[in-house]
Amino acid sequence: MQVGSTVDWEQLTQTYEMVQKCLRTNYYGVKETTEAFLPLLNLSNSPKIVNVSSQAGLLKNIQNQWAQKVFNDVENLTEEGIDEVLREFVKDFKEDSLENKGWPTFLSAYIVSKAAMNSYTRILAKKNPNLCSNCVCPGFVKTDINRNTGMLSVDQGAASVVRLALLPHGSPSGLFYIREQMSNF
Repeated sequence: MQVGSTVDWEQLTQTYEMVQKCLRTNYYGVKETTEAFLPLLNLSNSPKIVNVSSQAGLLKNIQNQWAQKVFNDVENLTEEGIDEVLREFVKDFKEDSLENKGWPTFLSAYIVSKAAMNSYTRILAKKNPNLCSNCVCPGFVKTDINRNTGMLSVDQGAASVVRLALLPHGSPSGLFYIREQMSNF
């Protein structure tokens, strides 16, 4: 899996168990943790949620038009809709039809899980207008997940997250940032 000090990305493969674990961690874990803390957050004078995301989760990386439409329809977006997209993704993964159905084929669970989390962040912002809920891609940070091949230090990556956590009360919510810059989903 490793060539020299870099990750050999071509050797990464996904198993059904890895797909399930990735979705559980990156989407359902974020959702369950958020739901558990919402009552406490709502006691704050300036409640904030900053979900750490990735540019990989941008909707342009998912060619499945139906999934894109569900994730990008902010007015009608629901948690049930996100769950439905994830069920369809898992079904297509099990049937080995990711490519035919327009899903990413490389790091697909990661991409789809981050897109789902980004969509959930939008739902949070809409359902909780007093809560400032945004997501941010901190950049390619040197961490264990990439075997420290990132370009940014942990401190540099954390700066984007901290900046959003320190936004003043009433700041825009339901947005996606790439480091300091607002981006499309």
